[in-house]
Amino acid sequence: MLGVPTEEVRTVAVAFIQEFAIVDGDTSTTNYDHINKTIGSAPVNGLISHSAGFDQEAGVFRIYDVWENSDAAKDFYDNRLGPLVEEMMAKDPNASPPQREANYELHNARN
Repeated sequence: MLGVPTEEVRTVAVAFIQEFAIVDGDTSTTNYDHINKTIGSAPVNGLISHSAGFDQEAGVFRIYDVWENSDAAKDFYDNRLGPLVEEMMAKDPNASPPQREANYELHNARN
């Protein structure tokens, strides 16, 4: 048949994790809250789910995002989040980068 692709086109949801060490028991979320407020509450293209919170057992503040695909995640991190974080890091000498960043394809993601 004409117009029918011969290969299946797949978009795979991806997870993105950032973990920031809890240093000296500090559980303030000032930097996170500032970035979150600046981004705003409007929907983010391609973002399925966003969560952030403390994992006391692991000693980290963890951000966990699920994206429709890696292109949507890359676009957001490169063009929206990245510049905000760079600006904040330049202004705040006490701000520290995540101790861990990871991303991976998800086998299943649903609402």
